[in-house]
Parts: sequence; structure tokens; C-alpha cells
Amino acid sequence: MELKQLLLENEYSLAASNGYCSKDNGIKPVLMKLNEKIDYFKDLDVADKIVGKASAMLLTLSGVRSVYALTLSKAGLEIFEKYHIPYAYDELTDYIVNRTGDGMCPMEMTVKEIDDLQDAYLALKNKVQEMMKR
Repeated sequence: MELKQLLLENEYSLAASNGYCSKDNGIKPVLMKLNEKIDYFKDLDVADKIVGKASAMLLTLSGVRSVYALTLSKAGLEIFEKYHIPYAYDELTDYIVNRTGDGMCPMEMTVKEIDDLQDAYLALKNKVQEMMKR
């Protein structure tokens, strides 16, 4: 089954070509796997509902082969272009909106000024830990 179809029919937030699927929100499905094994997505195709710069950087760091996004931010697109990752999307947006709909996603904001993939990974891990303490 095509990954996009798998994503939509099962209401997954992420589906990977190795069979890994998740219904978790945000960058959690990606970050959780990178915390287990940094190159978890190496040579995999991934379909994700929402891909911003944060997810794009994490997937790229992990060695993803290609990415399909229902919604892709322009900053995420720039990461895929920079690292020559094949991508496709249904909707391109200026940036990923936060859950309350009144600003930029905190993960997208965290990596807004970061260019290095490893630095982005560390910054995102720290941001998630900080948010979990609230």
C-alpha cells in the first residue's frame, strides 16, 4: 500500500516504508525513533501529515530517502532542497502553526535560526524536555 494512502486511511500522523507508523502528534514520532537510533530512517521513505523545518532536519539527519507531506512548510522544503532529499507535498505553507492556531509551532521556532542538523537535533530534544516539565 502506498504510504500516503496508509497515512490517510488509518489516520496516522507518520508512516515509514519499514512498517513503522504512529498516531502521535508533532515531531514525537520522529524524535522518539532518533533517540533510539540516530539513523533509524536511513534509506526509508516517509509520509507525514505535517512537516516543518524541525521534522525536515530530523529526518534528513537520520538519512531519510524521500518524504511526502500533506502539509510542508517553506523552511522544510528548503532543507530537503539543500540536502537533495526527494519530496512531495499537497499543501505548502509559510510556516507550521502551533496547536492553538495563533502563532508558529514551538518546534519550528526552535530551529528557525539553526542550520546544522546535529545542533537542531539537540535543540529540539532540549525543547521537548523543557515543555514536558510544564
